Amino acid sequence: MKSFYLIVGLLAFAALSAGADPAVVDGIKGVVSSSVVTFSEVEDYSRPAADALRRQYGDQPDVFQQKLNDTLNDSLNQLVENALILRSFDTEGYKLPDAVVDELVQERVRERFGDRVTFMKTLQAQGLTVEQFRKQVRDQYIEAALRNQNVQKEIFISPYQIEKYYNANPNEFRVEDQIKLRMIVLAKSTPDDTNTLKLAREIQAKLKDGAPFTEMASIYSQGSQQHQGGDWGWVQKSVLRKELADVAFSLPVGTVSDLVDTPDTCYLMLVEDKHASHVRPLTEVAADIEKTLRIKQQAKLQKDWIEGLKKKTFIRYF
Repeated sequence: MKSFYLIVGLLAFAALSAGADPAVVDGIKGVVSSSVVTFSEVEDYSRPAADALRRQYGDQPDVFQQKLNDTLNDSLNQLVENALILRSFDTEGYKLPDAVVDELVQERVRERFGDRVTFMKTLQAQGLTVEQFRKQVRDQYIEAALRNQNVQKEIFISPYQIEKYYNANPNEFRVEDQIKLRMIVLAKSTPDDTNTLKLAREIQAKLKDGAPFTEMASIYSQGSQQHQGGDWGWVQKSVLRKELADVAFSLPVGTVSDLVDTPDTCYLMLVEDKHASHVRPLTEVAADIEKTLRIKQQAKLQKDWIEGLKKKTFIRYF
């Protein structure tokens, strides 16, 4: 064991002495007891998130690089945690029978690939062997099982804890002013499209003559709620564009708005009901609070468990 650590240390020292990044030269990003986390493993683990960041921040290289560095660090920490869990599985004497692993592999093949031929072609394209894939499945199962075992301990959330959280976080349960809204939406082909404006005024005249708003919306509206009679349900002011919100939230209940003419669209709105801003009662949100507190407690249990494993294990980052 000592010789292993000596080799790792010498590799890292040689890379640093040469003025190069040791992660690039020797591929080592971390050591967990006798296991090594390599640079390529961190890259592979980060790839889906890195691709998403590249799509989102490709035109902001500095922001992209900072977020990529954060992602790589998070991935390294996650891989170190996984290695700690696998070591715990071995040192605590757990065993996973080969028959169980075989069944897990078959299940994964059915779910992800459908058939054996597709499975083999995919592995070949990814440069993986069947044995490597089998190890991945085994390790992922062990990691998930031990995490679950250590965080799914019986957690009791008392009514006092729920009420205390509710009283300490009133803004979480505050609901803005709301209106129950129906809307007729007519899209313009150009900003000076007079035909759409004319149609909107004709619909407005029919509504003033008593035509049901729901019927007019079902016939004429081009919005996604057309087949629901233009029903937007209960909406808050922040949901609507400003020129619509200013009009809609000033309307009395049961009133149809004047025509709202914007450069791209014409709108007619009906406010069916209103709710003033209020804090949802405890009885309505108690279940959500209990879930939140349970998740926080599980996160704490997992953090404490991982920290305990770290204290019993040699860990080195490069």
